[in-house]
Amino acid sequence: MSIPVALDELRAALAERPSAAYLLTVSDDGRPHAVHVAVAWDGDRLAAAVGRRTAANAAARPAAVALVFPVRTPDDYSLIVDGIATAAHADANAPTPRVVVRPTKAVLHRPAAAPVPGSACGSDCVPLLDPTRPRG
Repeated sequence: MSIPVALDELRAALAERPSAAYLLTVSDDGRPHAVHVAVAWDGDRLAAAVGRRTAANAAARPAAVALVFPVRTPDDYSLIVDGIATAAHADANAPTPRVVVRPTKAVLHRPAAAPVPGSACGSDCVPLLDPTRPRG
């Protein structure tokens, strides 16, 4: 179940959460790369100190980044923020690489309740086959 978060409401949504998230990027071979980072506002963008691999991934594929702020309690929603990244590599002025993300979309997300109480399905999936009915 997803609930859109308007970008002009994102600052308030983030103020209710710890300032740490998972930053997701995509590697050269198309695999996801996830790192846990401290996130802070930098004007209207979100910034995090990262390693060289994360900075390189964000520089190569700036539109393929997301920040995932995990649930705080079992019945909470994760906050997922998609965005466009800018990577700043380490130099004498900034010894640690940084990624700055301009948010483009945000949602609160959690699995929906099982449609059938007692079902083995823990989400909003619907079984296609009746497990009590013989097949064949």
